[in-house]
Amino acid sequence: MVELDERLRALRGAAAETAGELRAHAAALDATPHDLKPHLGVAAFDLIRRCTTPQRFGGEPLRVGRHAFTTGSSLETLVWMTELAHGDAGMVLAAPGPSLAGILLDQLGDEAQQEYFHRAVARDAVWAFFAVTEPGHGSDAGAMESTLHRTAADVHLLNGAKRYIGNGARGEIGVVFARTGSGPLSVRAALVEATDPGFRARELDMVGLRGAALGAIELRDVPVPEDRLLARHLPATRRGLWGAVRVFNTVRPQVAALAVGTGLACLDLVRAERPQAPGLAEFAGRLESCRRLVYAAGAALDRDRDDAVLSSAAKVAAVAAARAACRFVVRSLGPAALVDHPLLEKWYRDVGAFEFMEGTSDIQRLHVARAEVRGRTGGRR
Repeated sequence: MVELDERLRALRGAAAETAGELRAHAAALDATPHDLKPHLGVAAFDLIRRCTTPQRFGGEPLRVGRHAFTTGSSLETLVWMTELAHGDAGMVLAAPGPSLAGILLDQLGDEAQQEYFHRAVARDAVWAFFAVTEPGHGSDAGAMESTLHRTAADVHLLNGAKRYIGNGARGEIGVVFARTGSGPLSVRAALVEATDPGFRARELDMVGLRGAALGAIELRDVPVPEDRLLARHLPATRRGLWGAVRVFNTVRPQVAALAVGTGLACLDLVRAERPQAPGLAEFAGRLESCRRLVYAAGAALDRDRDDAVLSSAAKVAAVAAARAACRFVVRSLGPAALVDHPLLEKWYRDVGAFEFMEGTSDIQRLHVARAEVRGRTGGRR
């Protein structure tokens, strides 16, 4: 069990204070997810930027009382993310900033690459993309078809197609995974800008979590200089796939945090209209238990970035609890609540999307089972 100290309680309180503003913008963003101009001034976006941009690359720390926060631990991220998702998860995903690409740059980028990337996204209204998934293959790196072909001493040509990429159509800079050969160690990550020749992106229609703005990317002879290939300074076993796995391990409990926050938001509607509804306390307790599991997953990652067992368990539990909470609200308030409360209808769509982010529940159960068989769960239950 993880108990928040004074510092983390202050961070949680600061995030909670801004969550209501996110909820006020949520319906408008859901209606027009690619028009972010009306929403860029929300305080939570500033909080996210301050907590995800390294101070040495232009970031300004978030200050709460006597405490300062910048690119911090996984636990810190999960604390503020859960609270902001209690406002609206779609708005959280719409925030400008380094996103998943920033996590990868921090793992695989050299100092010059990190500075180039982070200074680019430190400006207001700049989004980043992280492109692994491909049409027909999903995130199966073993079947990846995108290629990086060396044509000169210091230039590669990037070709392929990516789909279901967060910020794919609005992102200005990001990373794309591709193959330099046929072997498992040939997968590399390249730093790419949307203005590069041969880069084309388009929006995809979405049902839930529309703030994530999934897009499809086509890459036709996109030039990639040698100094934009990540992990050049690392051994072959610590390059493309190793970095991607670490990103997924880091982001998985974040999806769980988004689910917990959304479930809590749904319960707010019942508290407002039927505070004595049978089952309300039970669902609230279930989500609070998931919150503690999310915190525990974050603390485990801070100790060991490869310890993702609790991350998988947290995602399974949180997604199931959030979906059950949505159904509970509809049962408690009646089906007409989906019309009377537009945000409930939105959240009902959103919780379905969590299942497919960073691996389905079946995949997460396999992760936990394999860790148990290998004796890597440390007896945790």
